[in-house]
Amino acid sequence: MLRIQTVLWTFSLLSVAAGSDFKARNCSGVREASIAKGFSFENVPLQQMSGDHLRVCPQGNTCCSSEMEDKFGQQSKLELENMVDETSNELRSTFVSRHKKFDEFFLELLENTERSLNEMFVRTYGKPYMQNSEVFQNLFAELKRYYTGGNVNLEEMLNDFWSRLLERMFTMLNSQYIITDDYLECISKYTDQLKPFGDVPRKLKAQVTRAFIAARTFVQGLSVGREVANRVSKVSSTPACIRALTKMMYCQYCQAMPSVKPCNNYCLNVMKGCLANQADLDPEWNQYIDAMLLVAQRLEGPFNIESVMEPIDVKISEAIMNMQDNSVQVSYRVFQGCGQPKPSGMGGRSTRGVSDVFNARFRPYSPEERPTTAAGTSLDRLVIDIKEKLKLFKKLWSNLPEDICQPHRVTAGNATDDDQCWNGHTKGRYFPEVMKDGLTNQVNNPEVGVDITRPDTFIRQQIMALRVMTNKLKNAYNGNDIYFQDSSDEGSGSGSGSGCTEACVTEFVFASTEAPVVGADRSGSGPVEDSAAATHPAPSAALPASLALSALVLHRLWR
Repeated sequence: MLRIQTVLWTFSLLSVAAGSDFKARNCSGVREASIAKGFSFENVPLQQMSGDHLRVCPQGNTCCSSEMEDKFGQQSKLELENMVDETSNELRSTFVSRHKKFDEFFLELLENTERSLNEMFVRTYGKPYMQNSEVFQNLFAELKRYYTGGNVNLEEMLNDFWSRLLERMFTMLNSQYIITDDYLECISKYTDQLKPFGDVPRKLKAQVTRAFIAARTFVQGLSVGREVANRVSKVSSTPACIRALTKMMYCQYCQAMPSVKPCNNYCLNVMKGCLANQADLDPEWNQYIDAMLLVAQRLEGPFNIESVMEPIDVKISEAIMNMQDNSVQVSYRVFQGCGQPKPSGMGGRSTRGVSDVFNARFRPYSPEERPTTAAGTSLDRLVIDIKEKLKLFKKLWSNLPEDICQPHRVTAGNATDDDQCWNGHTKGRYFPEVMKDGLTNQVNNPEVGVDITRPDTFIRQQIMALRVMTNKLKNAYNGNDIYFQDSSDEGSGSGSGSGCTEACVTEFVFASTEAPVVGADRSGSGPVEDSAAATHPAPSAALPASLALSALVLHRLWR
């Protein structure tokens, strides 16, 4: 009786084994799964056959032809490219959209500021301003040229603006004399010593220089980040990577197990091998993100270009008032240094007072005339938004394997002891340890053959582009600008800069330089501080000029 039971149990096991073997050799499920994935194979074996022809997948009994293995390889490469593209899509779209927003904001801010100044000065100063408006137009043209990447030295450009303004005002205020070009050149050499506009040029130069350096560098940083992200997200797979991808994603089809997904750690090792060079970008990328966040802080605080540009008409008007108030003293000192110019023969100074030159005719804006906010928002809101986004993108490149090896994308799950996943050979557990990130850590990668002695030159170019941009951002954080041509063909810096360190908040000191004196009838070697200057009364226009400035300031406070 016992012998009969043993025979029956043995027969039962053989029957199950035979049934199991028959099921394993049936390839109809592979055909259906392949069609569902979009493959159009001409010949899918009905049953497993010898796999001697296979070059990637296991060569035992198989449901795959050579054609199928080749197409699986092509599809694996395409799927990796799509997964990296999808994973980095938010990053790339953020850089594109925020670069566009910031660029539009800064350009519109410049346009609004220039229009506001022009309208206000036409109403305030009338004909004298309109006759000399090109001085102000050139100022804004140069600021825009700097911002858009032109080789403009901000400090020199601003110094030149004040020199040109001094020349124009001096000529108008001394219309009873013939003021030649040589005489104007002499005047411009003494601008720093004369200080005809008070302390406004010094303060404004510090504020404008730092704000424009920060604004331009930040937008360039967004552009470089955008280009690096676009380039690095275009994956170039090596043959070894494609073989590993094929083995992980499709060789289970050949084993008649198309529904079995790869083990999580198996997927991680394949992706860490395939994306080793991308992971090497991470250290420089993280430093670049940190530098962008630092400059963003400056844009919110002392380097806020919006707070610098919006009241610039008030500040320039204040400088003009200072020149008017001190015109007699300034003229006296110029005559001491550059000589007495020849009379024009058009009558004395009394025939045309200062009040006739800059007659303050002021009418405040009504609310509906106020310029629209640049880009429909404020700089603070833009900066808060981009800071939140940038923080999310740190470690993005080294996290690509984890982001790709998710159950909804590739793997069976995160359980390391799961014996129901594809381990590259069969359905079972995956035992090798997971490699660390980066190229050098792939020397013993069990899934992807990686030559750690040959870094991807393209990725190294992007690392260098980030390194250069990070250096420029750090300089911009301290108020400095540097000249360079980066690898993404961004506009170069101007070489200008305030030299401000973190401790320097609002003010700068610039040393003046002595210049040779030209002209006739010189009674001294240069502009002098003389008590005789105090004997000349201030122009009669001082009171209306002060009233005009007060009204202008109040108008700004009310806007």
